[in-house]
Amino acid sequence: MKAHARHILVDSKEQCESLISDIEGGADFADLAAKHSQCPSGKQGGDLGEFGRGQMVPEFDEVVFSGDLGKPLGPVQTQFGYHVIEVVSRS
Repeated sequence: MKAHARHILVDSKEQCESLISDIEGGADFADLAAKHSQCPSGKQGGDLGEFGRGQMVPEFDEVVFSGDLGKPLGPVQTQFGYHVIEVVSRS
């Protein structure tokens, strides 16, 4: 199975929750990623492209392969920080 996802990486659970709230309120995911994400993918709107199961850290993988499509998911804590994740598609 493959998934296409994007994410926003931040330092705190609170910032993550605030971003999810903004996205649910209509803010653009890519704009927020470009402005707030600490991951280099932020420059591409948080886009991670397509990847297979097991290519990301387990906590991230779990959400990407089980969460709802097209919704902001999180906060997801990994060794890198806190993520807001959006699953674009799965195949």
